Amino acid sequence: MRSVDDSAIARHAATRFRSEYHYAVFEYWRSAKLIRYLERSGRTRFGRVLDDGCGGGGMCVSLAEEADHVLGIDLSARFAHAGTRLASELDLGNVSFVQADGCRLPFPDATFDTVLSHAVIEHVVDPAAYLRDARRVLRPGGSLYLQTAPYLSMPGVHLPRLKVRVPLHLLMGRRAAFQALRWIAANRPEWLAASPDGSSFGAAARRGETKVDDLLYLVTVRNLRQTIVAAGFRIVREDLEVSRLATRCLPAFVTARLHRVPFVRDVLVTNQEYLLAT
Repeated sequence: MRSVDDSAIARHAATRFRSEYHYAVFEYWRSAKLIRYLERSGRTRFGRVLDDGCGGGGMCVSLAEEADHVLGIDLSARFAHAGTRLASELDLGNVSFVQADGCRLPFPDATFDTVLSHAVIEHVVDPAAYLRDARRVLRPGGSLYLQTAPYLSMPGVHLPRLKVRVPLHLLMGRRAAFQALRWIAANRPEWLAASPDGSSFGAAARRGETKVDDLLYLVTVRNLRQTIVAAGFRIVREDLEVSRLATRCLPAFVTARLHRVPFVRDVLVTNQEYLLAT
């Protein structure tokens, strides 16, 4: 999966919360962006790969087309009827899954050439322990790919967007915004920009479930950099993507300097990507 197909990614994003299998298919298509990032960073061979928080397992399946072997772990067995099914459909035998805790990986030291962490660390209780154990299982010369977003940004806050684009979390605080959007998903779903199958809030409401807040690590650019270094990693590459709205509305010399202003940076940076080495 080396070709980025934005239309396919958007199509599968619209139905990703219909089931774990649908989410795995979305992850499969989205993974092309991750592979492109690694290639542009000089990582063209992936060797033995650990997906350290694989969710439905779609990213594992995508990487298995490029790597020697991919092993996905997750706290819950979300992959059981998703990633395993997708791997079988694509006839891939070099991908496997284990239910495990990313902070206490059940693998010997220096087991993997590449570790992937995509949209995971913000859901981890102890991010420092999570990164330390990822470092432990990396072989010398190996790399860790890390992706997340600041919790004050629209992608990083992990809340659905309203059709009227009001950043509720900035106006009323994240906790109150979470409760308000949970009510909206259950009672006024037409106010949300995404369909129920494109939002975890909408999908939970449709199933009659109570959406649980799983944002456990409030990521900022600064605290993540500190956590990375404290875990013993060296930052080989850091890419901070600024909101398209900001890049359209503000002069280039202003957006180029946004990363120097902490609060503004954490609101307007919509994606953080890192290549880390031991």
